[in-house]
Amino acid sequence: MTLLQNDNGDPMILAEPGPDLSDIVVLGVNHKTAAVELREKLAFSAEETEAALKLFQKAPSIREAMILSTCNRVEVLLVTKNKSLAIDTISSFITEKKAIAPAHLKPCVYVHSGSQAILHVFRVAASLDSMMIGEPQILGQLKEAFKTAVTLKSTGLILNRLLHKAFSTAKRVRTETGIGGHAVSISYAAVELAKKIFDTLDGKTILLIGAGEMAELAVEHLIRSTASMNLLVANRTFSVGVALAGRFRGRAIHLEEIPETLKTADIIISSTGSPAYVISKDQVKPAMRSRKHRPLFFIDIAVPRDIDPDINRIPNAYVYDIDDLQGAIRENIENRNAESIKAERIVEESVIKFTEWYQSLDVVPTIIDLREKLGAILTAELAKTFQALPLLTETDRQAFERMAESVIKKALHDPARFLKNPGAHRNKAVYLDFTRKLFHLDP
Repeated sequence: MTLLQNDNGDPMILAEPGPDLSDIVVLGVNHKTAAVELREKLAFSAEETEAALKLFQKAPSIREAMILSTCNRVEVLLVTKNKSLAIDTISSFITEKKAIAPAHLKPCVYVHSGSQAILHVFRVAASLDSMMIGEPQILGQLKEAFKTAVTLKSTGLILNRLLHKAFSTAKRVRTETGIGGHAVSISYAAVELAKKIFDTLDGKTILLIGAGEMAELAVEHLIRSTASMNLLVANRTFSVGVALAGRFRGRAIHLEEIPETLKTADIIISSTGSPAYVISKDQVKPAMRSRKHRPLFFIDIAVPRDIDPDINRIPNAYVYDIDDLQGAIRENIENRNAESIKAERIVEESVIKFTEWYQSLDVVPTIIDLREKLGAILTAELAKTFQALPLLTETDRQAFERMAESVIKKALHDPARFLKNPGAHRNKAVYLDFTRKLFHLDP
C-alpha cells in the first residue's frame, strides 16, 4: 500500500501503484505557490493554449496533454513515457514564451505524478484545492480546458478517462456534501469585500467592467446584498453589456466613458480578459480631484489584472486584487471544514477506483497473448480433428469452432478477472510475470 498526504497533511492510503502510474504528471503553479504578479504572466490565452498543445503533440516524450489556465492556477496535465524529459520540455517552453527566468519560476512550480497527480486533479475538480473551497467556477473551467484539448486531439485514453472520472467525482461531492452550501466564489468574495468597505450598498453607484461569467455572478450577489443600487456595466462589446445591464435593471456604458464615470462611482469591480490595464493611475488622478477626494474603491478580480496597482498611491483611492480577497472568504472556509472531510473521502474513493482501472491496462496485453496462444492450440487441434473426420459437414465444422471459442472464453474468465484485481495486498506484477512464464508467452 502507498501512503499519501493531502494538502492538509492528512494521510490517505491508496492501492499500490502499477509500474506505469507515474506516467501521469501534473506540472503547475497556483495561488498557494505563486503571487498574482507571476500568475498573470503565466496565464495562457486561448490562442496560446492551442499553440502550446500543438507543440506538445510533436514532443516525443509527451503522449497526451491539456492545459488549465485560470485566475488562480496554470497547470499542464500530461501522460508521458519520459517524465524528466517531458517536464524539461514544458518548463523550457513556458520560460521562453513567457520570458520568465527559470530561477524565478522553479521555486513556485509543483510537480505531481502517479497517485499524487490523480489525487490533485480530482481535488481541483471538486474545488478542494481552490482559494475558496467549494467554489463552482473551477469545474466549468476544467471542462472547458478539457474540451479544448479534446478538440485539438491532444488527449487520449488516459486523460479522457481521468477527466471524466474527475467530473463525476466533483458531481458526487456537490450532491453528497454541503461543501457548496454557502455561496462562495471570487465574485462572491468581491461583493463581501464591497459590503465591508461600506456599511450598506444601498444607493451606491457600482461600475462593473466586463460582462463574462465572473461579472454576472458579481451582479447576482450584489442584487441579493442591497435593496437599491445604481449599476453601470462597461464591456468591450457594447451589446453584451446592454444585455447584462438590462437583466439587472442597470445601464450600459461604453469603455470610453469609464474615465468620466470614475467621478461618480463608489465601487468599481473589474473582470475582463484584457492583457493590459483597463484603468490606469493617470485616469484616476483627475477623477479624484472632481470627487473632492471622496473615497473610490477598486476590486480587481481579473488575471491578468485590470487595475493599475499604483492607483493605491493616490490618496483615498484603494485597489484590492484577487489575492486580497482571501480574508473575505476565511469565515466561509472555516464553515466548510466538516463538509470538506466528507468530500476528501469521496475523492479518495475515486482515486482508488481510477488507479485500479489504470493498473488493469497492464493486464490487457497478457490476456490478449494468452487468448491468442490458446486459440492457436485449439485451431491446430481442430485441424487434426477435421482431417481425421473427413465426413464432417460444414455445419459440423462451424459447431466445433463455436465450441472452441466458447471454451477459450470460459477458460480465461476467472484468470483474467484475478489478474485485473488480485487483491490490495498482492503484487499484481508478480502474477503477471508468473502467468507469462507459465504459459511461455514471451519468446
